[in-house]
Amino acid sequence: MQKILVANRGEIALRVMRSAREMGIKTVAVYSDADRDALHVRYADEAVHIGAAPSNQSYLVGEKIIAACIKTGAEAIHPGYGFLSENAAFAKLVREAGLILIGPSPEAMEIMGNKLSAKAAALKYNIPMVPGTEEAITDVVEAKKRAVEVGFPILIKAAAGGGGKGMRIVDGPGDFEEQMQLAVSEATSAFGDGSVFIERYVSSPRHIEIQVLGDTHGNIVHLFERDCSVQRRHQKVIEEAPSKVLTPAIRAQMGKCAVDAARSVNYTGAGTVEFIMDDALNFYFLEMNTRLQVEHPVTELITGIDLVKEQINIARGLPISFKQDDLQIRGHALELRVYAEDPANNFLPDIGTLQTYITPKGAGVRVDDGFEQGMEIPIYYDPMIAKLITYGKDRTEAIERMIRAIDEYQITGITTTLGFGKFVMQHEAFISGNFDTHFVKKYFNADVLQTGNEDEARIAAILMEQLLGNRKATVTAHVTAETSNWVKNRSRL
Repeated sequence: MQKILVANRGEIALRVMRSAREMGIKTVAVYSDADRDALHVRYADEAVHIGAAPSNQSYLVGEKIIAACIKTGAEAIHPGYGFLSENAAFAKLVREAGLILIGPSPEAMEIMGNKLSAKAAALKYNIPMVPGTEEAITDVVEAKKRAVEVGFPILIKAAAGGGGKGMRIVDGPGDFEEQMQLAVSEATSAFGDGSVFIERYVSSPRHIEIQVLGDTHGNIVHLFERDCSVQRRHQKVIEEAPSKVLTPAIRAQMGKCAVDAARSVNYTGAGTVEFIMDDALNFYFLEMNTRLQVEHPVTELITGIDLVKEQINIARGLPISFKQDDLQIRGHALELRVYAEDPANNFLPDIGTLQTYITPKGAGVRVDDGFEQGMEIPIYYDPMIAKLITYGKDRTEAIERMIRAIDEYQITGITTTLGFGKFVMQHEAFISGNFDTHFVKKYFNADVLQTGNEDEARIAAILMEQLLGNRKATVTAHVTAETSNWVKNRSRL
């Protein structure tokens, strides 16, 4: 494998390319109209234009990706995460074209890409499941009857879902029919599949996931856990490894379950098995993500393993470079997803130009990003700017370094989640480890960000005015209406 095409953009494309370069492998970037001047395009050895800015005309068009491979002579494709990374149909196209996908087989993707078939695979190994139905429910009357048997409150979930779409919490029988219809409608709209199923609602869950690797020689290992419980809209914002609450015994049990789940589909490559955990530390299988996760850096820091290099070598047919017993947890790592979002306005996406963009440095600080000062945040893609990761000898030092790094991170021109991240790091519930996926709902009050942010924004504007010689610069508040600039502009596409 001498050349890899990275079928992605931004920070993950750069992250993959850097590991490939260290391995002596040339890289090919693909880019849309919106990314002509992107950092990943400049970093790669070659770059191929694949279409207009909207992802359904560029990054999501598998045929264009494969054509770019053939044009440049790339033998393999690394899909990163998002876009085509869990698309079984694309994986089949890659196989048919005689190319290598740096990821699992299409068959494993298909099984684990549907929550019901994933549950069926995991049940073969007696992995704990949340009580509920094991098949899709379509008849409302029958579904309501099953919900009563499971016991309220319950969750109605889309079988093909993710990111909170097609999911409804139902507290009692009276609301069931309406909520099921809404879940089916949303699932159909989002995924083209209206299949839903029922689970008992775990009221105060933690979101714990286990990193796994599998190779073509039958070896499967786990690389411990990540706690991803600080979320907004069912999507992660802060992740850490290891978890504050797991005991060594529970960690071993969860690790075995994750390995078994991967073994149930003969998994190859990097994947993540996700669990929810109740307040009594009982854990239940949730799903498996058949790709590299956004939060993989925290696992790399506590294990010393480069997951991308392992992915590439597994795709080359090599065995995993270590054994399970070789691994141990060293230190603690945290990750904050730095989004172009306004936490004070329900985390609505923001757009604009990075007028100031200066990243933090120093011991224990890592920044995975795909932007530089002066660049615009595109309205076409996910609004994540960067991942800010800190590492320390223990959790306390990792938190201290995260706070310091947030203070050093200078971004003006858009609103970000940096202030929210500092709020979390300094909150007693997070420091103590006594929190769950409802952290934002329970503790976050947008007012705590306002005063500090306004002062900082005023100072930044004055400095920018002096730097640019623009005496007309003024401080303007970000939109506080229900619709952000990002949403307004995106709706015009």
